Amino acid sequence: MELRKSSKKQAKIKLALQGCAGSGKTYSALLLAFGLCNDWSKIAVIDSENGSADLYAHLGQYNVLPLQDNFTPETYVEAIKVCEDAGMEVIIIDSISQCWDNLLEYHANLPGNSFTNWQKITPRMNQFMQTILQSGSHIICTMRCKQDYVLSEKNGKMVPEKVGLKAVMRDGVDYEFTIVLDINMKHQALASKDRTSLFIGKPEFVITPETGKAILDWCNDGVGVDAIKQRIQQVKTIEELTAIYQQYPEWYQQLSTDFSQRKAQLQTPQRDSQPISYTPNFVQYGSNAVAARQGS
Repeated sequence: MELRKSSKKQAKIKLALQGCAGSGKTYSALLLAFGLCNDWSKIAVIDSENGSADLYAHLGQYNVLPLQDNFTPETYVEAIKVCEDAGMEVIIIDSISQCWDNLLEYHANLPGNSFTNWQKITPRMNQFMQTILQSGSHIICTMRCKQDYVLSEKNGKMVPEKVGLKAVMRDGVDYEFTIVLDINMKHQALASKDRTSLFIGKPEFVITPETGKAILDWCNDGVGVDAIKQRIQQVKTIEELTAIYQQYPEWYQQLSTDFSQRKAQLQTPQRDSQPISYTPNFVQYGSNAVAARQGS
């Protein structure tokens, strides 16, 4: 284990929107996505909500990948890779709640000990979440919330109001995301988790493309891969190269070729640094010099 200096890196946002049915999760996700890339053709929606993504086709020519009632974690992972291979800058997964429901149903039908059977569920869910977190694209996930009704006073009368309680997903899943926004039935968002400090402690707001642009600015405010590649080429010693290598462990895979090539260059002696072997050949001119040579 070694200590290293902290540094802000450029990142791809991993964001979750959670709310009741009808709160506007899909629509809000599309507006966020457009703010992140400003190009509808670079947005893909992995649709497990029975074609709900197509309802907003008037917004722009984004891409849709329907899952066709197959909601296993492996299907979601495959769908994400299809979007990545197609060069999508933003991937919307609408929603990931069906994946959890699928695993719960699978667990309920397993024979034997219920507690032990979770060992067959957890690794599959972990692989799904790691695929999201390690993706080179911005990813926005929507999550359904269990709903209930509470009585609220309006104009002197008690009126029932639909509210969301808990996301239909594995406990603690919000820890995996950089931002989690709760959307109410008035289509207003409130941050329940925010590592960017853009929204935490702020009043409720309506999501627009400007929201996505603000998140993009935060993502780009840091050290990028290109800047690190430049630093790698500028180092003069193996020790300096090792320090950079240890500072960015999350980019080992992307930078492994650059590190290896620079290490080989530093370990290979440069021709210019080799001492020049030069033996002088003195020549004497004139009659005295000739006589001297003859006398010798």
